[in-house]
Amino acid sequence: MGQKNRTKALLLTALFAALTAAGALIRIPLGYSSVTLQFFFCAMAAFLLGPWKAAASQLLYVLLGLVGLPVFTEGGGLTYVAHPGFGFLLGLIPAALVMGLLYQKGSRKLFHQILAAGCGLITLYVVGLPWYCFALVGGISREVLASGLVFLPFDVAKLLLALPLCRRLERQIG
Repeated sequence: MGQKNRTKALLLTALFAALTAAGALIRIPLGYSSVTLQFFFCAMAAFLLGPWKAAASQLLYVLLGLVGLPVFTEGGGLTYVAHPGFGFLLGLIPAALVMGLLYQKGSRKLFHQILAAGCGLITLYVVGLPWYCFALVGGISREVLASGLVFLPFDVAKLLLALPLCRRLERQIG
């Protein structure tokens, strides 16, 4: 990879970390957490940057929040690990990786793209829901799981917006 490509990769990785942070500021409070655009930008990173750069962008985002920058929905810092939504923040990293690995850039096969998006969403919830439950009640509870699943339709809607947008943008980003 040449210097120009490395610079472009670093800039895009940082851009999607910043977009994910901005997505945390756009929020609709719902239950113990909020509906935000963080997963929307995570998916866009996966579809446009590929698995490793997308995962790196989400890792950078989470690390920036953990060192104290107020980039999470309700601030930042190490104490945020006790927040019910922190598992979903951690889940952004493997979700970006999974979506990026399964998404086929340039493919016109909508099936592959929907499969990638669905697997990324499952990954997000497999990491996020247990953390959500343990942070709220110290274990898995059917009621708390149900309250965490309230966010699922919103996350599906974000994917349905991200897929066609990324299909249009991937030629420009290259």
